[in-house]
Amino acid sequence: MPIPVLAASALACERDWRMLFENLDLCLTAGDMLQVSGPNGSGKTSLLRLLAGLMQPTAGEVLLHGEPLSQQKSELAHNLLWIGHAAGIKDLLTPAENLTWLCALHRAADPEAIWQALDAVGLRGFEDVPCHTLSAGQKRRVALARLYLPGPLLWILDEPFTALDKQGVAQLEQHLAEHCERGGMLVFTTHHTLSRVPAGYKDIDLGQWAV
Repeated sequence: MPIPVLAASALACERDWRMLFENLDLCLTAGDMLQVSGPNGSGKTSLLRLLAGLMQPTAGEVLLHGEPLSQQKSELAHNLLWIGHAAGIKDLLTPAENLTWLCALHRAADPEAIWQALDAVGLRGFEDVPCHTLSAGQKRRVALARLYLPGPLLWILDEPFTALDKQGVAQLEQHLAEHCERGGMLVFTTHHTLSRVPAGYKDIDLGQWAV
């Protein structure tokens, strides 16, 4: 049996002296899409941050390619792509400039690739305007344009559909499914009901793991 790309064993998370979940196990291999669901305050974002190496678990362990995530801090940006609930872009930079420095975390992208990515998310013509002039939905699209550039196969996305219009939601759904169908992997949270999922789709409800 192949080693999972991402795995968690007996994971526990405590926040503000309250245990959100414990004894949680999961694993992802090529083609898997894992949706993390549960009520507000159940620890969805905390779990994603643990899997992305942005937090340390109260107990248990996260493994990336069979090795402890805690020992791979310098390599995380090359192995996974994280997009949080906030867009995570700099308002004074243009969309093209934001993507240039964000891509440098993984691998440099040439200007043509960046323009094509912005075109894919409907921002052709906005490449060189400061991001503070964009709407919330357009800023979200700048962040999501990273998904159309070369980079890691493992994506961890917190509420990626936030601020998108109906067309943007449908396009992103298709892109996420196609990413997994090509062998990519995805862990994400959303309150949106998906209309398209790949064969490797699975769901974990943190409400069932509440202590």
